[in-house]
Parts: sequence; C-alpha cells; structure tokens
Amino acid sequence: MASKVIPALLLVGFLVTLMISFRATPFRSTAVSKLQDSLKSNQAPKMKRYWMVFLKTGPHRDQTKTEAADIQRKHLENIGKLAKAGKLIVAGPFEDDSDLRGIFIMDCKDSLEAASLVQTDPAVNAGRLAFEIKPWWTAKNCLFK
Repeated sequence: MASKVIPALLLVGFLVTLMISFRATPFRSTAVSKLQDSLKSNQAPKMKRYWMVFLKTGPHRDQTKTEAADIQRKHLENIGKLAKAGKLIVAGPFEDDSDLRGIFIMDCKDSLEAASLVQTDPAVNAGRLAFEIKPWWTAKNCLFK
C-alpha cells in the first residue's frame, strides 16, 4: 500500500508546485500590442489610408422581386471577388432601413481605383445602390494589414 501512496503524494506535490508557479497572462493581439507599445514610447503609430465607401439607396429600385434578388446575388458575388483580391477589407449592411444601406472599407491606392472597383458592383450598375467615397485613416496593423 505504501508503494502506491508515495507516488500519489509526489504527484500531488508536483501539481501543487505547478499551480503555485503558474501565472496567467492576459491575451493581447500582436496588432494591439504594437499599437500600445508605440503609444507608450511616444512614437506616433504609422498610419495607413483606406477608402470608406458609403452605399446609399440608389435612384432605380423599381425592379421586380426576382430581378432584385438576382441583383443582390450578383452584388454578394462581387463582394466576394473583391475581398478575395484583397481590395475589399470590410463589407456589410446597416441594420436599419434608412437611405444609408451599408459600407465597404477598401484597400486601394487612390479614390479613382476605389470608385472603379465599386462601379463593378451589379447593384450600383442597376441603380439600386449609389455610393460616396471618403478617405479614412487608421493605425497600420491596428485592425487591418
């Protein structure tokens, strides 16, 4: 019986020592850590420009339900294509039913490139959506790369 008690006591002692020496550290993402470190060292974070696209209710929303559903399907396919190409970082609708329908955040060299990519959207081409583009700055690697 003593042969089973001694290993059990050693195991319990090891586990207690391990629990006492363990110190949990909170999770911090690498991007947030870099931003916080640059702020602590009084270095301005490197900024990057993106393009915020506000999608608005367009002038032509008189399509049949079937046509509107087809335009929406193609709109979502286009979003996927732009995201896969690395040009569209964020896309999504707003919850309410106002004239402001949704946003894109795009990674483009200039507003002309952003506009030309938005104009590939079937909902824009059909007039169901209109858009407005604004430059938007954020700390590099804060949210996006």
